[in-house]
Amino acid sequence: MSIRYLDPRNDFAFKKIFGNHPNILKSFLNALLPLDEDNYIVDLEYLPTELVPVAPVLKNSIVDVRCIDSYGRQFLVEMEMFWTNNFTSRVVFNASKAYVKQIDKGVKYDQLKEVYALSILNDVFLPKKEEFYHHYSIVNRYDTNERIEGMEFIFIELPKFKPTTFSDKRLQILWLRFLTEIKDHTEDEEIFSELKEVEEISDALEVLRESSFSKLELDAYDRYWDAIRKEVTLHEGKMKEGFDRGLKQGIEQGIEKGIEQAIYNIIENCYNQNLEASMASTLSGKTIEEVEEIYSQLREKNIS
Repeated sequence: MSIRYLDPRNDFAFKKIFGNHPNILKSFLNALLPLDEDNYIVDLEYLPTELVPVAPVLKNSIVDVRCIDSYGRQFLVEMEMFWTNNFTSRVVFNASKAYVKQIDKGVKYDQLKEVYALSILNDVFLPKKEEFYHHYSIVNRYDTNERIEGMEFIFIELPKFKPTTFSDKRLQILWLRFLTEIKDHTEDEEIFSELKEVEEISDALEVLRESSFSKLELDAYDRYWDAIRKEVTLHEGKMKEGFDRGLKQGIEQGIEKGIEQAIYNIIENCYNQNLEASMASTLSGKTIEEVEEIYSQLREKNIS
């Protein structure tokens, strides 16, 4: 009987792999985080994924995986299927809470340890940039060598990753291939052979075997995909509603002016949904240059 695997990007599968196996998680974090070999994670332990607020009036939030290493550094890991405009705010919010909560243990300010927020996105949020790996930290705007230690933010756009991508971190490429190449019902012989040569990735594959999931776990796995399909339908419905609203508003203002307004509204909706200019051009009938000009105006408007 052929061995088949499930998709590691599924929220349930992701937590089953990285939320229960510290040796796998350690390898994964050392590969994907911007850590020098001298500062690699040696040992780690899991922390509650729910970040309870200091004050009762503040929001609770939940991350997929949260852990702390022997140096006291905390790591928050999230796997997200869709990009939303408030996602970065949520990531900063969660990292800030994790950083501040260290004070609960009587830690002095100068003893606070770094918090790393790793966000893996099965979506594109910076369509104009070719890079799939984005590292943000608190730096001096005029001299980026001057940094304030505390929080580090890493966003990885999986759709941009290609197996041929050059990296001096071979393990990083292999873990990203693990995340991007294994889909529902992937057969054992389809898996890139080098993935099985790394002990921790081989262990992750064992966890990901379809046969290793109980019926209840498979039900939870399927429920997540059902929720994603509903979210996709809702997302597409909102897009169509936005286009229709723009067209209706345009027609009410007069045929010629209305068509231009409708086209503008379509492009504005594309911009708000982080779609590439080429897609907005296809939907609106405008040239890519005309769309880029409107995108530029919208960016300036948002900044002001």
